[in-house]
Amino acid sequence: MPVMIKAIFFDLDDTLLWDQKSVKEAFRATCKLANERYGVDPEALETAVRTAAVQLYSSYDFYPFTQMIGINPFEGLWGNFLDEQPGEFTRMKETVPVYRREAWTTGLKELGIDDREFGEELAERFPVERKNLPFVYEDTYEILNTLKDQYQLLLVTNGSPDLQNTKLAISPQLHPYFNHIVISGAFGKGKPDPAIFAYALSLLSLKPDEAIMVGDNLRTDILGANRAGIQSVWINRHNHAGNEVIPTYEIRHLSELNRILAKINRNANQM
Repeated sequence: MPVMIKAIFFDLDDTLLWDQKSVKEAFRATCKLANERYGVDPEALETAVRTAAVQLYSSYDFYPFTQMIGINPFEGLWGNFLDEQPGEFTRMKETVPVYRREAWTTGLKELGIDDREFGEELAERFPVERKNLPFVYEDTYEILNTLKDQYQLLLVTNGSPDLQNTKLAISPQLHPYFNHIVISGAFGKGKPDPAIFAYALSLLSLKPDEAIMVGDNLRTDILGANRAGIQSVWINRHNHAGNEVIPTYEIRHLSELNRILAKINRNANQM
């Protein structure tokens, strides 16, 4: 029997925050320095650094942990991971300064520039640029303002608590909208593990059919919600092709949530 939706779970990165744009613009600003110093093509350097970062990141012994929690290589280029949890986060905190230097130095070498000191300068500049360039989608506050008085709102985000809270701190208008914020690194498991969704439901004393999950990632947000028995909404802003993970609903703009929620609740009222 259809029931009324009481809570909406939102993903953070590339659902409410436009993280990909922030990273892209931070690369653009940082690589501009290399263009001014050595005349290198900024796009070529970005590609070289991204490639080096992915290769280096996957070589560390904490890589499986980052996959489980949901911390990507480019977050490693600017996050400090000053998390209280011992173990893998401690190793990440100790390793990322070297990782950053190596990624940028290797990227420069790929373009024929052997300058470790400058590589370190760029490695230190990228986090500054990333923190100065937070982008929030234009429809984010519009939909949150519409929903905040009608539903409980909960943020379910993969990542390091220190880093995810930094993202919220540099976009301070977001935090007050949410009744709870669940971060995978604090919980101990990340999306798509259904346990993190079960935990989120428990915070609000809700059953799975009383919530709906909104996210951009089919393999984490949507798959995890499906496994937990929660209806899912795939925000597919860039018209990507789907895969074997099937969302309950698909939208292009967050404002479309209003129509979906109205339909679900109307059906529940008719039963």
